[in-house]
Parts: sequence; structure tokens; C-alpha cells
Amino acid sequence: MRGLILSAPGSASGKTTLTLGILRALKLRGIAVRSAKSGPDYIDPRFHAAASGTECLNLDAWAMTPDRIRSLASGPDPLLIEGAMGLFDGAPPDGKGATADLARILNLPVVLILDVSHQAQSVAAVAKGFATLDPNVKIAGIILNKVGSPRHERMVRLALAPLNIPVLGAVHRQTGLQTPSRHLGLVQAVEHPDLEAFLDQAAHIASDAIDLDALLQLTAPLAVPSTTAQALPPPAQRLTIAADAAFAFAYPHLLQDWRKQGAELAFFSPLADEAPPPADLVFLPGGYPELHAGKLSANAQFINGLRAAPAVYGECGGYMMLGDGLVDASGNRHQMAGLLRLETSFASRKLHLGYRNLTPHGGPWASPLRAHEFHYATTLSATGDPLFDATDAESTALSPMGLRAGSVTGSFAHIIDRAAS
Repeated sequence: MRGLILSAPGSASGKTTLTLGILRALKLRGIAVRSAKSGPDYIDPRFHAAASGTECLNLDAWAMTPDRIRSLASGPDPLLIEGAMGLFDGAPPDGKGATADLARILNLPVVLILDVSHQAQSVAAVAKGFATLDPNVKIAGIILNKVGSPRHERMVRLALAPLNIPVLGAVHRQTGLQTPSRHLGLVQAVEHPDLEAFLDQAAHIASDAIDLDALLQLTAPLAVPSTTAQALPPPAQRLTIAADAAFAFAYPHLLQDWRKQGAELAFFSPLADEAPPPADLVFLPGGYPELHAGKLSANAQFINGLRAAPAVYGECGGYMMLGDGLVDASGNRHQMAGLLRLETSFASRKLHLGYRNLTPHGGPWASPLRAHEFHYATTLSATGDPLFDATDAESTALSPMGLRAGSVTGSFAHIIDRAAS
């Protein structure tokens, strides 16, 4: 059980593209690797899975206990973890939840991806700062990204040489590797217009520019859990889960946990107008229902099956689907399932972002939870009993979240894990 972390000084450094290229290149060589993404992210892990052929998990140092992280990270093949934001960037002011926390918890080295597009010798100062800031976070290698020319590469390598940190490769500026985006970040992997060609091109670049053998040699033994980590109990014995381009944001680690605890999971597609299979509870994950609101509103088999279900729980996009109406970005209102007195709108967008501590009031959850919120929807009206009391990452009280009406519940929060007891 070995691993390595790929991180950077900040966002937009090229971490995701290079990670995808490395994963696909190793797969093409017949080398089995696993991957994980730091923090709450639904988009990048699906690209990871497409690149490597294995499921990508989220490891969240704010929401999960150290032993929970160590348990999820364990496995027979090498684990490559893609960091989020900058290496030391966390949610609250104390930085908790940063990729650096994963490095400490798992005792793993870090390969720093440096965007050198606007620097030359000054890159050495950045690298030295990251290498010396915390003695418990080891920078074991560097990958140069967005290099302008062979001369630029020589200048940067010469400046870095005194640090004695191996430079594993230099990726020159590329065109054609940008991925389309929308308001929550990248377009989902299943929506990419030519995903396989994109991944193969990224793999070709990674193979040519990066010493992949040297990168794998930097992997270190993963720290093992000291106690048995408690997983979040399933919300019901028999679960039916929406899974398509409109409702794709279900965390793989939770689905794995629920299966291991004996829950029966079935899946269906609201976009294909499938009624949910018989179950104790229907789970509508988050996603992009606002992009498909007209189609979803007209899918009678799906809507009627939802209304006939014994219990329904929705997160974010799934929560909006349970409401009375959703106004899309063009200002058009679409009738939703009408199971909660909720009206939402994308005509007037406002970012809601942050970690959440949740205390449930009824519904399918019995214990405190760790979650995150990330959406641009505006709540026009919400009437009924709240589902959660909520605080933010600094334990500052927030307004109650979500709604519950009998056996129908939902909120904008995406549950990550149970809170530590």
C-alpha cells in the first residue's frame, strides 16, 4: 500500500490535466494505479475514473477523521491523490482540510506542480517556501508546467538545482487540452465531447514530458488506521438512486459504505423517464437538473414514480427537483415534483459555498453529519419544517437548512460523512 500526492501552490496550475495524463499514461503501460481527490469534488473524480479505469474516491481532511481517511486510502495498488487549490489551502482560517493535512495523515510525499508561465528564476523561491514551510510535509519532486521554451526550461531548472528536489519533468505550453466549463466548474466527464481523445492526448504529453518511473519510485507506504473507522449508516435498507447527467453527484465512498453494511442499491435515470424501482427510499443526488428542467418536468413516469415512493431524499439538485418549481437561467419556470413547498431560481444567481456541520431533525439521518454546500441557485420561497440545524466550518450558526414534509426530505447540503463522535 503506497501513495503519492500531486499538488500545487494554487488553483489553475494544471493539476487536474496533468493528473489525468499521468493516470491514463500508466494505464496504457499496463500499470494498475488508484486515484483520489482531496476535498469535496464531484467533477474531477469522474475524469479520474475515465482516465485510470478504476473508481476515484474523495478524501476530505475536514469532513473525515484521520482513521476514516486511512481506511478509505488503503488498497493493493499505488494511490495517486490530486490536491485541491493550493497545498496548504483549507476552508477555515486555520487551514484545516487542506491537501497538506492528507500528506500528514497518510504520511505521503508531495510532488509539486509549478506553473512557471509567468516566472523564471523566481520559481525557486516558491519551491523553497513550500519545501520548508512545514517539516511534516515533504516535497519529494517537482513537475514544471506551462514552460515557454527550451531556454525558459533551462533557466528554471538551473534556479531549482540548489534545492536538491528532483525535477520529474517539464510540460511545455499546450493548446487543445482545455476542458469546457460551466458555473460549477468542469463539464461532467460523461458530457465531454471527445473524452477518450482528450485523455489519450494528455497521456501522450505526460509520457513525453514526465519521468513516470521516477514518479512511481517516489511513492511511500500509506499510514494504516489505528482503529476501525465508523462509516455513515445507510438511510434505508433498500435504496434506489438517480444516476444520469442530471443527478450524478453521489459520493462513491458512501455507496460503498452502504453496500458493505448490507444495503441494497438500485439505480435509475430520470432523464430517460424511468420510474424509480421499488425501494424503501429514493435518493436524488445533486447534479444539473436546471440544464434539463424542461425534460424532467415532462417525464411523467419519473414524476409519478417519485410521488408514489414511500420515502424520498434529495440533495442540492435533487432537493430542487422535489420542489414546486424551478426557474432556469433564461427565466422560464418549470414544474417540478411538488413534494416540497420550494421554489428555486437560476435567473438570479448567487454563490453558496462552504463546509457544513449538520444536526438532523427527523428524516433518514439519525446522527450529526459533515457536509458541504456549493450552488448558485436562489431560494425564492421555502415553507415547512427544516431538515437540519447548521453551522459553518468555524462552527458559526447558520440558518436552518432544507425541508421535510412527512417522508420527503432534502436540502442543498451534500453529505460527506458522519461527524466524529
